[in-house]
Amino acid sequence: MTVPREMPEKWPRVPDPGRAEEERRVRANAREYNEKFQYANNCIKTSKYNILTFLPVNLFEQFQEVANTYFLFLLILQLIPQISSLSWFTTIVPLVLVLTITAVKDATDDYFRHKSDNQVNNRQSQVLIGGVLRQEQWMNVRVGDIIKLENNQFVAADLLLLSSSEPHGLCYIETAELDGETNMKVRQAIPVTSELGDISKLALFDGEVICEPPNNKLDKFGGTLYWKENKYPLSNQNMLLRGCVLRNTEWCFGLVVFAGPDTKLMQNSGRTKFKRTSIDRLMNTLVLWIFGFLVCMGVILAIGNAIWEHEVGVCFQIYLPWDEGVHSAFFSGFLSFWSYIIILNTVVPISLYVSVEVIRLGHSYFINWDKKMYCAKRRTPAEARTTTLNEELGQVEYIFSDKTGTLTQNIMVFSKCSVNGHSYGDMQDVLGHKMELGERPEPVDFSFNPLADPGFQFWDPSLLEAVKLGDPHVHEFFRLLSLCHTVMSEEKSEGELYYKAQSPDEGALVTAARNFGFVFRSRTPKTITVQELGQAITYQLLAILDFNNIRKRMSVIVRSPQGKIRLYCKGADTILLERLHPLNQDLTNITTDHLNLLGATAIEDKLQQGVPETIAILTLANIKIWVLTGDKQETAVNIGYSCKMLTDDMTEVFVVTGHTVLEVREELRKAREKMMDGSRSMGNGFSFQEKLSSSKLTSVLEAIAGEYALVINGHSLAHALEADMEVEFLETACACKAVICCRVTPLQKAQVVELVKKYKKAVTLAIGDGANDVSMIKTAHIGVGISGQEGIQAVLASDYSFSQFKFLQRLLLVHGRWSYLRMCKFLCYFFYKNFAFTMVHFWFGFFCGFSAQTVYDQYFITLYNIVYTSLPVLAMGVFDQDVPEQRSMEYPKLYEPGQLNLLFNKREFFICIAQGIYTSVLMFFIPYGVFADATRDDGAQLADYQSFAVTVATSLVIVVSVQIGLDTGFWTAINHFFIWGSLAAYFAILFTMHSDGLFQMFPNQFRFVGNAQNTLAQPTVWLTITLTTVVCIMPVVAFRFLKLDLKPELSDTVRYTQLVRKKQKTQHRCMRRVGRVGSHRSGYAFSHQEGFGELIMSGKNMRLSSLALSSFAPRPSTSWIETLRKKKGSEGSAASSPSAVPDKTLKV
Repeated sequence: MTVPREMPEKWPRVPDPGRAEEERRVRANAREYNEKFQYANNCIKTSKYNILTFLPVNLFEQFQEVANTYFLFLLILQLIPQISSLSWFTTIVPLVLVLTITAVKDATDDYFRHKSDNQVNNRQSQVLIGGVLRQEQWMNVRVGDIIKLENNQFVAADLLLLSSSEPHGLCYIETAELDGETNMKVRQAIPVTSELGDISKLALFDGEVICEPPNNKLDKFGGTLYWKENKYPLSNQNMLLRGCVLRNTEWCFGLVVFAGPDTKLMQNSGRTKFKRTSIDRLMNTLVLWIFGFLVCMGVILAIGNAIWEHEVGVCFQIYLPWDEGVHSAFFSGFLSFWSYIIILNTVVPISLYVSVEVIRLGHSYFINWDKKMYCAKRRTPAEARTTTLNEELGQVEYIFSDKTGTLTQNIMVFSKCSVNGHSYGDMQDVLGHKMELGERPEPVDFSFNPLADPGFQFWDPSLLEAVKLGDPHVHEFFRLLSLCHTVMSEEKSEGELYYKAQSPDEGALVTAARNFGFVFRSRTPKTITVQELGQAITYQLLAILDFNNIRKRMSVIVRSPQGKIRLYCKGADTILLERLHPLNQDLTNITTDHLNLLGATAIEDKLQQGVPETIAILTLANIKIWVLTGDKQETAVNIGYSCKMLTDDMTEVFVVTGHTVLEVREELRKAREKMMDGSRSMGNGFSFQEKLSSSKLTSVLEAIAGEYALVINGHSLAHALEADMEVEFLETACACKAVICCRVTPLQKAQVVELVKKYKKAVTLAIGDGANDVSMIKTAHIGVGISGQEGIQAVLASDYSFSQFKFLQRLLLVHGRWSYLRMCKFLCYFFYKNFAFTMVHFWFGFFCGFSAQTVYDQYFITLYNIVYTSLPVLAMGVFDQDVPEQRSMEYPKLYEPGQLNLLFNKREFFICIAQGIYTSVLMFFIPYGVFADATRDDGAQLADYQSFAVTVATSLVIVVSVQIGLDTGFWTAINHFFIWGSLAAYFAILFTMHSDGLFQMFPNQFRFVGNAQNTLAQPTVWLTITLTTVVCIMPVVAFRFLKLDLKPELSDTVRYTQLVRKKQKTQHRCMRRVGRVGSHRSGYAFSHQEGFGELIMSGKNMRLSSLALSSFAPRPSTSWIETLRKKKGSEGSAASSPSAVPDKTLKV
């Protein structure tokens, strides 16, 4: 239907470049007209640089980093002769190296972006120009062009569909690139243009579209087509968006409305929020503290310089005159301050940031290369899509998981049904008892049906018998399943049907009807053809009332060949049962009983392999798992029991279903009271505080006895998430072992994650597989995408991706824990070695008149962090392990130190700093004391500046090398090569720098000529180095030995058990060698094959009770972790936690 149109302006209004576009005007086949609006062309650009802009733009971006700007500032200071004691290259070499590495990385990334852009922009498209179809590159397509698409081609731009090869201007598209959904969708041209299938007619088409400006709303479009004195409304159903793929349609024509960056796909490709780890945030704070410490040291030494120059230096003006421009001791101290800022700047080394990125990159490659996280069936490896969050994988406390496709396979199977009060699908034996799966006979034989799907299986032959006997209710049931749907059928060859369903459950229902003889063959916009028991019948389709989240049902109205009009409806039981006629009450009761018996609909979504075991192991690691699903309560609860989140041993499962604020609040209050009453009845003695401010929110109920679970519906959750109730909801939920939120929207999923992040201050991880999980994945600290049945939208938004939920166990307990351990050990050692290196200058300042003289040779200062000590610490940061991967999976309690942030925090940082300062004191004063009275072999005085510098530098390199050897828990050939190779490199470079050859070529640069050879030839020097090394290292060794013996960590205990196992295994082999006949029992304290399965199914803590742990059992080896956890959980709370009783056995 058309109405007289209002003619648009003949001449366009040229847009003001400073104003946003308010509406878009596009005229078909009129490039000159459209170019006046200066619309974007179809060339996309995701790259950041070109050859000319790369260097200035990249440098500008890099100097946005505070650290790089800081070191540039130091470089400028070093160029000022009055304050610089070091050559400019001591800073510029590391700075240029860092900038170069980062620039190469950025250039590589941008190269691949250029490559991807060129690949897309150079795709070919058929464009109607001058009445002829021409092959044009995508980048040359313009707004207003008419282009032709063919089957399986990508849509080049946002198009208004004009016509297609299908009747009534229909076409079918796949939108996986847009919304992650792999099901086909239907689009239709408006009737007035659907007949424009001929090129000559299209060449004369001059319609004008006036529509909304470019935006990112994928599901909405508003506009009007003006043509031939009439106007026609346009909607999203008339649009083909860029990124879609044309399916099951031979060809179609479309008018380009939005191109390039204006398309909805590109409008939605905004930058994802940058995520930072807790270690990053802590490190930024510590660097600020270190900088403050640096300033304090500079002030102290500057004051010392001013006092020295005023009291002592003034007496030596004849042969130690002040520099030109220095006229007072105060000004000398001012210049000395900046000199010491330059010298002591290595407490914040620039190589720290590069080393962190290199280590994270290595951890990401380990995840990508892990064959145990590779799915051979789908040929999908695990992928670390970011390199900045690896160590946070070792600190996760809350996991938020989708259900369908994440915990389950999202492969729906028709397993049972209820027809006219009769339940089909359960097999019974002669006694009337239900038969288990292993007892079932052969599946139903569908060989009578040549169109049956060979992959379909059903186990109850009585349903097929009812079909063959002509039961009218069964026939009507399967007739509904074959008619009431939006499935598209494709018949590639005779009898080979392929269904494209909007959802897996809809496909399962249509396939079931197909196998039982009601085969959906094809559809047009007005008809549906079904082959019923071999007879083809075409129904006239009068209307489709599609499914949505509000109606929760789908209906079709059809007219049979006999002229009867029927309405068929399917949907959620809660919606349909209330719409039944009162006369059907008895049938309703019987059917409801069957639904309760099944616990789900007739469609079964099976769990993925390994889900129950993974959840049990993660629970033992003190990770709380919340399921956030859009499914109904019954389905979600059944899945909860299937995956062992919910068990019959639980004290109680609370179900919150209130429809008002008061009802929800009351149900949450009752749940908390029951938990408190249960705790008091077991003698815990616990006081509860009803109101708790958000600033003091802690897990008040975590000390309760018993295991509880919480199930809450979406409408109740909407009230629970309100500002005045969110704290109560979170308290209740966090006290439960399992939480299941049903019928939740994507926004509610994100709100739940944000709530936990806001109050619990815990690391959160969200995992899902569909487009509806994207908001949750982006909100959580870590987002994991499952590459499953619902497209790739979740994967594209995620930080990590793999194909099965069970891989999450390995991602966290192995890769995450190792990444956290390695990063913490790296940071502790890095700060230690740099304070040990830098603080020697501070002590030397008191003995050189605060003159800003350096202890070391300037080349040693330059190479210390980038050559002598960089590779060993990188090797430890990339390869180190405390226990093997099998033990990480076997002892989930090993994961807890990361959750409690025990391995690197402010306390550990100050310990490292204290150790570094202690080492620097010994490093300076032991050689200083020895050299005061030492002589050479020839009787000459040994104490000279250059010999002292070589001795201290050599002692430092040896001490830090021995220290990293002590810190390394897992030795590889690379660790050996880097540690001993760095030592060898130090001596090789030292002797080269002090050689006669370099001095003769560059006498002003290499002034320590012959010093290394002369100094290191003296036994006194080596005795001094040995003494310094022993005194620096022995306290560390003694402390670690006492800690291992008196207060071992769980990882220490696990390593000890491993040694005992190896020893017992060796003894067992020796006994067999000497011919002794004995038991073949394993000497392992843990049997992975015999004991692990029982642990998983029981969900209880493992206990080591073998001889291997007997010596450690009486010691509270893990109680300190439990004590710290309780202290962390109860801090600031009014509740008093019960005192922790040391466990006499090891909980794992």
